[in-house]
Amino acid sequence: MRTAHRVEEVRAAERELMARLPEGALMQRAAAGLAAHCARVLGRVAGKVAGARVVLLVGAGDNGGDALYAGARLARRGAGVRAVLMDPDRAHGGGLAALLRAGGRIADTVPGRADLVLDGLVGIGGRGGLRPAAADLAERIPAGATVVAVDLPSGVDADTGEVAGAAVTADVTVTFGTYKPGLLIDPGASRAGELHLVDIGLGPVLPGEPAVESLDDADAGALLPVPTATSDKYRRGVVGLLAGSAQYPGAAVLTVAGALRGGAGAVRYAGPAAAEVLARYPEVLIGTGRVQAWVLGPGVGADRPPLPAEDVPLLVDADGLRGLTPEAVRARTAPTLLTPHAGEAAALLGVPRASVEASRLSAVRELAARFGATVLLKGATTLIADPARIPVRVNATGVPWLATAGSGDVLSGLAGSLLAAGLTAVDAASVAAHLHGSAGRRAARGAPTTAHEIALAVPAAWRALTAG
Repeated sequence: MRTAHRVEEVRAAERELMARLPEGALMQRAAAGLAAHCARVLGRVAGKVAGARVVLLVGAGDNGGDALYAGARLARRGAGVRAVLMDPDRAHGGGLAALLRAGGRIADTVPGRADLVLDGLVGIGGRGGLRPAAADLAERIPAGATVVAVDLPSGVDADTGEVAGAAVTADVTVTFGTYKPGLLIDPGASRAGELHLVDIGLGPVLPGEPAVESLDDADAGALLPVPTATSDKYRRGVVGLLAGSAQYPGAAVLTVAGALRGGAGAVRYAGPAAAEVLARYPEVLIGTGRVQAWVLGPGVGADRPPLPAEDVPLLVDADGLRGLTPEAVRARTAPTLLTPHAGEAAALLGVPRASVEASRLSAVRELAARFGATVLLKGATTLIADPARIPVRVNATGVPWLATAGSGDVLSGLAGSLLAAGLTAVDAASVAAHLHGSAGRRAARGAPTTAHEIALAVPAAWRALTAG
């Protein structure tokens, strides 16, 4: 599992560790790891380190110092290293001296050609986008150069992933000690490129609970429901679906398609598109009856049914979210899972959609707190928040091809089935997003796909999670 900590926690851990180490030891650990990753990148893009052209964009403080010390290590291996200092009077003295001793040079302007550009302009303490001097340097990064960010891309808010102005877009980010939330959450995550974590010894002194966490395949696989020798279809759980309408019968079919592949023993459909559902899936139960979880909303249109009265977990999506109030959700005693996209989240919060897209972490936390429910906020990086727990979960298994009609219906059925199988709302949402993204990747394979094909790919994604 990837875990990410806030800047104040990272700073406190660094201070505690530096008090135990010789002066400068922590920066040297970071620089050594950074240089090693840069060397591997140069091996890919230039064939070797010796003779490669490396440009350092150097800001004030420790972030610039990391870049300078890493540049010195690359220069000693034969790279041609040029450092462009944003503020020469505030450049890290020790790092600059090390670079010059190793044969690196200072450049007045950003060279027009480079194999690798090391972004050391602004560290994790930066807020509000790049200032003009830094933005000017970032704009001059040579076309075709591979950009490696030091700790995180300059201009990205480390705690939230927000990008409030100009920012660097990196191909690779080498971060130190722990991941930062802004590396895992869009829009910052989209600017981070490949992520590499350098262990500098912070683990033992970091606080216990991270701000953000992300399941890997092993984590997701361990949460999948597994039937036993004594299981029957009812013990495995029955998921009920209130989905589809005369106008949108396909939403019912796609929600069923996801639910049948989500681990519950049976799927019960209680909507108006029974004929369409049975024509495709004759194994579905039709009509009301006992269920262990409900899914409400996909394709129901303007006439949203009331929230089910049963005291079982409930997933609300799509049209079911229209007009939903915190009072109605809080009146329930069983868990509720809301699965909005950015537009639906904006309507629930009463803010512009752009506000949600720019501040996804604060939006999902606010929704969870206001409704007293678990919230899955869909997007390129899906976020799952629960008011009763600190870490927000992030899922990044998806691909852009998942943005296709009906894809969210499949996700709703999948997550509802996992709820019925006994997973908590947080785990059901997290595992469903992980599976859905992995299935989308398999279905697309770099080309357009459909929601139905995504549903068909879920079993292969499931098997891949449990193969080891």
